[in-house]
Amino acid sequence: MLEALANPHRLQIIALLTGRRVHVSQLAREAMISRPLLYMHLKRLENAGMVTSKMELSEDGKAMNYYEITPFALHLSPESIAEAVKTLTIKKTAGAASDVNNEGDNK
Repeated sequence: MLEALANPHRLQIIALLTGRRVHVSQLAREAMISRPLLYMHLKRLENAGMVTSKMELSEDGKAMNYYEITPFALHLSPESIAEAVKTLTIKKTAGAASDVNNEGDNK
């Protein structure tokens, strides 16, 4: 869940879906992102159990994909964060070691 919430687009999508279900095209317009990018973010939220989708047929026979929030609560505590950290893959950036050394020298 933390990874799913770690992206501003996904936070915006959750905000846009709060209290309503929205057709994916409308959601893309409101979020001002492309549908392929929106689907990628929705997939991450769906995998985290935070949104669900439902395909419905319109009166003219078109398939309409609607998304809505799945009720969830995230309880953060030092223990839950420690457990989540076990699943992290931390990328090392070039110069990270020198940045740490330089900070230590300035103190």
